[in-house]
Amino acid sequence: MVINSAAIRWHGDFLELLDQRVLPAETLWLPIHNSQQAAQAIRDMVVRGAPAIGITAAYGLALEAALQGETASADNLAAAITVLAASRPTAVNLFWALERLQATAGTLQGVELVNALKKDAEAIHHEDIAANHALGEHGAALLPEGATVYTHCNTGALATGGHGTALGIIRTAWAQKRLNSVYAGETRPWLQGSRLTSWELANDGIPVTLVADSTAGQLMAQGKVQAVIVGADRITANGDTANKIGTYNLAVLAKHHGIPFIVAAPVSTLDPALPDGSHIVIEERDGNEVRQVQGKVVAPSEVSVYNPAFDVTPGELITAIVTERGVIQAPNTDKVLAHIREQ
Repeated sequence: MVINSAAIRWHGDFLELLDQRVLPAETLWLPIHNSQQAAQAIRDMVVRGAPAIGITAAYGLALEAALQGETASADNLAAAITVLAASRPTAVNLFWALERLQATAGTLQGVELVNALKKDAEAIHHEDIAANHALGEHGAALLPEGATVYTHCNTGALATGGHGTALGIIRTAWAQKRLNSVYAGETRPWLQGSRLTSWELANDGIPVTLVADSTAGQLMAQGKVQAVIVGADRITANGDTANKIGTYNLAVLAKHHGIPFIVAAPVSTLDPALPDGSHIVIEERDGNEVRQVQGKVVAPSEVSVYNPAFDVTPGELITAIVTERGVIQAPNTDKVLAHIREQ
């Protein structure tokens, strides 16, 4: 089966990933043939966004099983699972996908195991696209008519199986004529907002204005923003949410200005095993990501850098969490766990 989406192409016997490090200047597809290459692509930000990371890991494990052929077994895939799990620590979808494929593998062996893992990886991809469209419908209904929204990082088709989470809500709201325009924060240090979100929205004909991250408070004070919509890499049992660094700042600003702060993520991003955000492992990345901008030096080479990839927004600052199942208003532990239990 061939599955094509904005950032992930599955050909049945190999995977292609759109290299998001070089967008929008260049369109480059990188072939992936095994778990090591999939893990490297995740680690190096070729592919990013929690749902897309999970999908890539699933395909990477299926490809590793295919390479093993008749010798494929759950035990023989253990090393590949370890490599993939170590690629990035914060996005729960990565671990969810690997655990799902491990359960699928069970006691299967050989070609039967290979076929089962490929089929399940394809199912994860398809399910994510469907979840994003359902999520978009639920989230769009929360926006006032003619809203202008602010979004952070990239949560669109590039970060998911297709359509998007926060951008999925934006796309659906635009199609329903509920949306006026979008402000996209640049999202330092990887500039996902300026390079990816503005590119996706412009390609869709959705009016987007790019701003420096530090402009958000001014926009809210001027009454130019009616809602903030962001994605998530992990949501704990009480609603605390890990997302791209800078999200917490936006939540505090939105609370101060009385603006709805909406988190969009599939149910697979909800992690009931962690009671609150203090238990989330926050990835810290190389300091040169801050000292440089796309290879150009902008700071002294010896200056110390603190570069967490994510921050944690407390659940009490979140107006609503939107998943494919519906909306969790004013999230807390009881509401999040009840939502997870829904079928």
